Amino acid sequence: MDSSHQSNYKLSKTEKKFLRKQIKARHTLLRHEGIETVSYATQSLVVANGGLGNGVSRNQLLPVLEKCGLVDALLMPPNKPYSFARYKTTEESKRAYVTLNGKEVVDDLGQKIILYLNFVEKAQWKELRPQALPPGLMVVEEIISSEEEKMLLESVDWTEDTDNQNSQKSLKHRRVKHFGYEFHYENNNVDKDKPLPGGLPDICDSFLEKWLREGYIKHKPDQMTINQYEPGQGIPAHIDTHSAFEDEIVSLSLGSEIVMDFKHPDGTAVPVMLPRQSLLVMTGESRYLWTHGITCRKFDTVQASENHKSGIITSDVGDLTLSKRGLRTSFTFRKVRQTPCNCSYPLVCDSQRKETPPSFPESDKEASRLEQEYVHQVYEEIAGHFSSTRHTPWPHIVEFLKALPSGSIVADIGCGNGKYLGVNKELYMVGCDRSQNLVDICRERQFQAFVCDALAVPVCSGSCDACISIAVIHHFATAERRVAALQEIVRLLRPGGKALIYVWAMEQEYNKQKSKYLKGNRNSQGKKEEMNSDTSVQRSLVEQMPDMGSRDSASSVPRINDSQEGGCNSRQVSNSKLPIHVNRTSFYSQDVLVPWHLKGNPDKAKPVEPFGPIGSQDPSPVFHRYYHVFREGELEALCRTVSDVRILQSYYDQGNWCVILQKA
Repeated sequence: MDSSHQSNYKLSKTEKKFLRKQIKARHTLLRHEGIETVSYATQSLVVANGGLGNGVSRNQLLPVLEKCGLVDALLMPPNKPYSFARYKTTEESKRAYVTLNGKEVVDDLGQKIILYLNFVEKAQWKELRPQALPPGLMVVEEIISSEEEKMLLESVDWTEDTDNQNSQKSLKHRRVKHFGYEFHYENNNVDKDKPLPGGLPDICDSFLEKWLREGYIKHKPDQMTINQYEPGQGIPAHIDTHSAFEDEIVSLSLGSEIVMDFKHPDGTAVPVMLPRQSLLVMTGESRYLWTHGITCRKFDTVQASENHKSGIITSDVGDLTLSKRGLRTSFTFRKVRQTPCNCSYPLVCDSQRKETPPSFPESDKEASRLEQEYVHQVYEEIAGHFSSTRHTPWPHIVEFLKALPSGSIVADIGCGNGKYLGVNKELYMVGCDRSQNLVDICRERQFQAFVCDALAVPVCSGSCDACISIAVIHHFATAERRVAALQEIVRLLRPGGKALIYVWAMEQEYNKQKSKYLKGNRNSQGKKEEMNSDTSVQRSLVEQMPDMGSRDSASSVPRINDSQEGGCNSRQVSNSKLPIHVNRTSFYSQDVLVPWHLKGNPDKAKPVEPFGPIGSQDPSPVFHRYYHVFREGELEALCRTVSDVRILQSYYDQGNWCVILQKA
C-alpha cells in the first residue's frame, strides 16, 4: 500500500501483516544483497520470492507480470530468490506494484509462493565475465539417434539378479552398475587384478568403434559404469583417480538433459549443459585438475533461448530460466591404467605426490600426532591471516553471552583471536588456545588469554559460570578425544553452569538452505574464508525459519568407521588416507583435510605438507587442517556420554551443529 494513504486509512489485520512482510523483504534485500529500494514509483521493480532460487521459472513469472503491462526486461539472477522487472512505463510498473503485491503464484514444485514487490532505481545485475569450457573438455551433441538411445536404455536390466556377477548397487543418490571392472567407492579405485566376467556389453562395441574412427576418443575403454539418476539425485564433486584410469573419461547422456558443475581448485566454477544423446569427453586439465559433479536438485538453471542446447550456462540474467529434470541414465567409459600416472598436475596426482595425506589414526598416539601436525602447527603458521578473517561475531553466540548474568565468569576454550572475549563487557571472560600466536593477538587486543590444550585446561573445577567452545572439538581426531574435550568443559562449570558448543556440520545444505560456506565468494578466499559467519539470504525472503530445536538422535556415540554407502559419504577404512576437501563444496567424508591458502607474507611460511589441490600458477603456501565434520545428531549423542549434564537446546546454525549444555 502507498504510504501516502496510510494516514487516512486504517489498515486491516491482513494488510498490516502484508505490510510487515513487504518491509521485511525490503530490509532483507538491502542487508544481504545491497539492493536498495525506493519509496517513489519508477519503471523498475524487484520481485521478492519471484526468483529462480526458490523455484519460480521465467515461464511462470513473465505472464503474471505481463498482465500489468509491457515488460521491457525480466532479469532472473541464478540461485537468487528474487528477480528484477522493468516495464515500458512507470504507470505500468505502478499497476504491477498495486496488483501483484501479496499475490500468490505456484512454483514449479506446485508450492504456493507470495510475491512482494518494491520499486528500485534501476533493474540491473552485475554480469560475470564470459566463461570458457575447462581446457580439454568437449561436448558432442546428438552423438546417437533417438532409436539408438532407446535401444541402449532398454538394454539395461535394473532388476536384482543374484546370478549376475556385474556389480550393481543402489547408492544414496543413484543406482549404478559396473562392467569390466568394479569401481570401489571406499577408495575411488578399481582392483586391476580382478576384472568382472564378460567385459563390456556387446551393444557398446559399435558405438565405441565409431567414436574411435571419428576421433572423439583415442583409447578403447575396458571399464563402464552405468548411473541412473531420478530427478533430485546427483553425484558429488570429484576427480576420477589419476592412478586408476587413463586420460580420457567419456560419458554418454541418455533420457534427459542435465547440468554438470565443473570447479577449478582456485574456486572458478563452470556449469555445463549436457543434452540427452550427447557425449562428454574429458581430457587433460578438465580430467586431471577440475572436479565434476551433479548437484542434487529437481530443477536446473538453464538458458531460456531455444537455440542454446549444450555448453556453458552463461550469466546472462535476461536469458535464464528453470528446467525440470527427468530420469537420466549415463554410460561412463574409462580405460583402466596399468602404469603410474605421469600427468602435468603432480600436486593433485596420487601417482606423483611425494608426500601422501596422513592415514586415519588408529590409536590415541596417532591421533595426537595428527592433531599436532595438521592442527596445532598449522594454526601457528596461519595465525595472522586466520585472525584477519575472524572479525564478525556469530549472532547466536553473541545472544548466549549477552543473556548471561552480569559478573559471570566465562571461559572461551579455543578462543582464537579473541573475537568473543569483548562481546559483553559485564562478564569476566578469559580465553585459552593451543596457538601461542593467536593468544599473542588476544593480548595485543587487551584480552585475558593463555596457552593450553583443550584436553587439560589449568583452571579449577567448578569455577566457571559458563563456557563456550566454538569450532574446536571438530579438530580432535577420535571420538574418545572429542568426549574428553567435552568432559573438560563440563569439569570447569559450576553446578547449573552452561556451555555453548559449535562444531562444523557435514550437512552444509540443510532444510533446502545452503550454508554461507557453500555460498562464499569463490574468488576472494582470503577475505571470505571465515566459515558460516553471517546469516545467509533465505531461499524465501519473507518466510520464517523452521524451529531448529531439540531433535531425536542415537543414544550412543557414532562409530568412527561407520560404513555409509553412496556418492555423498565415502567410508573410512583401516589405513585409509584422509581425503583433501575442495573448499566451498559439500563434504563427502567426515574426516578430511581442509586446505588453507595463506595470504599476506608467503615468504615467511612454508606449508606443512606440499600436497593438495592447487594449480601451478598459485604461489601461495597451502596448509591442511584436520577436521571431523559432524553428522546430524552426532554432537548430541556425544554429549549424552558425559555424566552430570543435560542438553538444554540443540540447533543448526549456518553449517554448524550446536548445543547448549547445563551441568547438573
